Amino acid sequence: MLKPYFKSKDKAFTLLQGDVFELLPQFDFKFDMVFADPPYFLSNDGLTIKNGKITSVNKGKWDKSKGFEYINDFNRKWLKLVRDKMKEDATIWISGTMHNIFSIGQILTELDFKILNIVTWQKTNPPPNFSCRYFTHSTEQIIWARKNAKVPHYFNYELMKEINDNKQMKDVWALPAISKWEKSCGKHPTQKPLSVLTRIILASTKQGAWILDPFTGSSTTGIAANLLNRRFLGIDIEEEYLEISLRRKLEIENERIFHKYRTKLHGFKETKQLELNLLSEPKIEYERELDLSSVSETINK
Repeated sequence: MLKPYFKSKDKAFTLLQGDVFELLPQFDFKFDMVFADPPYFLSNDGLTIKNGKITSVNKGKWDKSKGFEYINDFNRKWLKLVRDKMKEDATIWISGTMHNIFSIGQILTELDFKILNIVTWQKTNPPPNFSCRYFTHSTEQIIWARKNAKVPHYFNYELMKEINDNKQMKDVWALPAISKWEKSCGKHPTQKPLSVLTRIILASTKQGAWILDPFTGSSTTGIAANLLNRRFLGIDIEEEYLEISLRRKLEIENERIFHKYRTKLHGFKETKQLELNLLSEPKIEYERELDLSSVSETINK
């Protein structure tokens, strides 16, 4: 049995510390949805502008590129492991930029996933172009794929239409980058905004679903999941970021903060729309406890 780095009292938020390549083979639990924000491999010693100041684009050693073959091998390895942890009707969302998204798409096809959409997240408040030699980078791509081509996936089409002024939601989402209030417990260098994860989770899961994030960072996925009455397992090797994740979960255990954060989420026509949607959306028909029992006799020894 794996020992969690942290497990919340409500059993809806669990963190594991370690290398995802070593941890995932050690248990056999199946998830309803996966969100992954893997390394983009864009730390190339360049410069950018953040909060009005010139700063390095480097995120850490884990984000350094070692060449195209290395990136492909890395993506193939983690996607194989994650695929094995998905229910047959599960879907996966993977964020990226030009630095890694083409590799991700290629490997997904190679591993027999069915790509459903490539969502373009258009940041309404992107940092300015420092070099002035090309167009300002203001988007990221998020691939949505299902595990099996012939097994139907869940999609809350009606809700997505409702929050889009009763028009079919398109694959371009205009949502702001991370807000100041989302950094109250510290900040991860590639932290995603709660509004993006909220839309992803509402679109592709029912209440009570289990969601996996294999590169959890500061666990925006988990916070969004819990705000929406879903459950979560996050994996990261860095204790610094797991501590931020832990503090963020403890923060929303305060009922006042929990409801305050719900009202701050972007992408809804009015404040009460999310609350009303949660009252009417479908729920998982059965409850499952997170089982982290080992499946390898070698590991048990």
